[in-house]
Amino acid sequence: MRILVVEDNHRLNSSLQMNLAHEGYSVDTAFDGQEGQDLAELTPYDLIILDILLPEKDGLEVCRDLRRRRIHTPILLLTARDSVDDRVRGLDYGADDYLAKPFAMRELLARLRALLRRNHPYTSGRLEIGDLIVDPVTHSAERDGRVLDLTPKEFALLEYFMYHANQVVTRDMIEQHIWNYDFECSSNVIDVYVRRLRRKVDDPFQVKLLTTIRGIGYRLAPPQV
Repeated sequence: MRILVVEDNHRLNSSLQMNLAHEGYSVDTAFDGQEGQDLAELTPYDLIILDILLPEKDGLEVCRDLRRRRIHTPILLLTARDSVDDRVRGLDYGADDYLAKPFAMRELLARLRALLRRNHPYTSGRLEIGDLIVDPVTHSAERDGRVLDLTPKEFALLEYFMYHANQVVTRDMIEQHIWNYDFECSSNVIDVYVRRLRRKVDDPFQVKLLTTIRGIGYRLAPPQV
């Protein structure tokens, strides 16, 4: 999942980026409201963490303008303001959730997972296709009861496939959601990672779940009966 963090406090911005990357998310950052809005309009993020008190452009204005432009990416507002009126205003401007500073990183991560689940049918938190199970909370994956030993990037790739099960996922979609702007993606790096993932998820098992759609991309789906 690819996340945009818009926070002008450099220390907090860096901390959020580090913790989210450690959890396997691909993270882009901005330090003022206008930069954040420009990135949000340019890139199909899975979620936006948006501070309210920002230079150049207020976070509430950014949130309102994104919704007016029909950008429906989930938005989690961060602010030191915690009155009922402030929370109501933020939600009325189009935010999906609201977290007051200071906050525990565990709570922020839990809120992110909850927001990401809203757009997908996996209300239990676990992603399942046939005998393949992925748990985003514990960053664990197993198939047919066997634990899969995945690198953080392999896990992020598998998680993205699971969230888009039965859909054709193009290489451009993978690049946009799994890697951030700081990474220069070479022509075959995605194919390399998919091959590595397939060796762990499919090769040891009789039933294959991950297929290549020639000239387009990939699809993770249970076999047709």
